Amino acid sequence: MKTAIRSSSIAAALAFAAAVTAIAGESPAPAPGAPCAPAVQTAGFINVAAFAPFDGSADASAAIQALIDANPNRTLWFPDGTYLLENPICTPADPRLSVDLQLSNYAILKAAPDWAHTNAMVRLGGIHPANNIRTPGSVYSLTGGIIDGSGVADGVSIESGRETRVRLVSMKRVRVGLHIKRGANGNSADADISDVNIVGNRAPDSVGVVIDAADNTLTNMRIADVCTGLEINGGGNLLTNVHPLWTNPGDQYDDGVGFRDNSGNNCYHRCYSDHFSTGWIFGPNSFNAVLDTCIAYWYSPSPGKRHTAIRSDGPFRAQVSGMQIGFRWTEATNTVLEVSEPGGWGFLRDLRMDSRLVNEERKAYLDYLR
Repeated sequence: MKTAIRSSSIAAALAFAAAVTAIAGESPAPAPGAPCAPAVQTAGFINVAAFAPFDGSADASAAIQALIDANPNRTLWFPDGTYLLENPICTPADPRLSVDLQLSNYAILKAAPDWAHTNAMVRLGGIHPANNIRTPGSVYSLTGGIIDGSGVADGVSIESGRETRVRLVSMKRVRVGLHIKRGANGNSADADISDVNIVGNRAPDSVGVVIDAADNTLTNMRIADVCTGLEINGGGNLLTNVHPLWTNPGDQYDDGVGFRDNSGNNCYHRCYSDHFSTGWIFGPNSFNAVLDTCIAYWYSPSPGKRHTAIRSDGPFRAQVSGMQIGFRWTEATNTVLEVSEPGGWGFLRDLRMDSRLVNEERKAYLDYLR
């Protein structure tokens, strides 16, 4: 009896799987030695390679955009390959029309060499704007793969909607890696960015991340080949384990900054400015920034240059606790805190550094030690 029941259950399961496969339109397995044509759908995913060129030989942007427009609330899967983009692709922010873009690890969205757009290659929420978190489909994402800006294009922008996710993405040779534009909910975008690596194009205007919106989280990021690691113009953002690294040409060094904060109430936890001339710059309108166990570090002498952990272009209004400052040589002018205007309610507490290497004259940081 048990054997009969088990055989019956297995047969039913196989029949159900066959029915699901037929509904999804999944292609049967090819015969040994036969060419492997991409399936239109695989396990419910729409296989982009069945509709768009993926060998980098021709523009794929129109085909990808047509798939986005025709398949609301579907996941678009990009198998390994190179998808050449001559134009930006835009996803809807309206949760009734949204799609989810998932790239395999070696799938590349590559900007055409003659890219002539000011918009990013991938514009999440770039069409059908919406402010809606209650309708299913509001949480959509760009996951995985490689965004190659070919040295001329911006990578990804988040332009409307809320709770947009970008994760496990690698960006290469981009002018601006990620741009979170003003959010749909009174400037709040509520985007969640995690495990994203960005390599810029080493130009003087290269920026890893620009945030114009409020209330976003950025976690586990590494950024290189940019003159500015992050430029933050919105408030209430939470950054954890974000690590911009200076690798640009030496003639840009004086302008290099790891984090440029122009707004209020941004929080940095275990963030790391690595060998930028200035670790953090707080603009005149910045206030109540919180730096918790952050690092500013220099890995080479930079003779005749200036190494500044924090600069405030106005009264100092940041709260800094447990910061590690890695001045290692005295060939540069080493400054803990540069303040352009006296006053402010900011403080520095539990600094971890060798104070003997602080060789600038003013030593304004002593006025704010707690």
